[in-house]
Amino acid sequence: MQVELLNEQGQVASKLDVPETVFGRAYNEDLVHQIVVAFQANARQGTRAQKDRATVAHTTAKPFKQKGTGRARAGMSSSPLWRGGGRIFPNSPEENFSQKLNKKMFRAGMATILSQLVREGRLAVVESLKLETPKTKQLAAKFKAMNVDSVLVIADQVDENLYLASRNLPNVLVVEPRYADPLSLVHYRKVLVTKAAMESLKEMYA
Repeated sequence: MQVELLNEQGQVASKLDVPETVFGRAYNEDLVHQIVVAFQANARQGTRAQKDRATVAHTTAKPFKQKGTGRARAGMSSSPLWRGGGRIFPNSPEENFSQKLNKKMFRAGMATILSQLVREGRLAVVESLKLETPKTKQLAAKFKAMNVDSVLVIADQVDENLYLASRNLPNVLVVEPRYADPLSLVHYRKVLVTKAAMESLKEMYA
């Protein structure tokens, strides 16, 4: 199969042959959902904490006498049943949200996403994307000529000029092939892959 090869003006210059195993897979919604959710879960940090009945601030005095009040028995106000009491199963900073995802599933899921991007016309190849100076204005002009406003650029090598020029542009992310993640591929409206980076993607997900 073939994908579009764009020139500097964003026009289709020619077609590039790509393998069916990476860019021609049938869409598997369940697999894509699983790898996206796993990626988000593995990025979570255990930064939240709640108190249980042993750590919540309270008095150990019995709230009221055991008998004669008509109320249920209560030993202390830190009970999880009481307002202001401790949680039964509190969240802790050591909580682990990570999900296991084997390599074969991840590669298949990434190839599925790339294949769907090709079918939707959201993935294109550019010869290269290099800047002589680290000017955001120059890179923004290139994207404007290509008529893209939300773009993920997968470059074989992200040099300093390209990194500095892209970091202040909203809805633009420039990464190397090994750092391309399923969430970014799904999120951005357009994915531009340099010709050299395309070879890396073929090797990684074939």
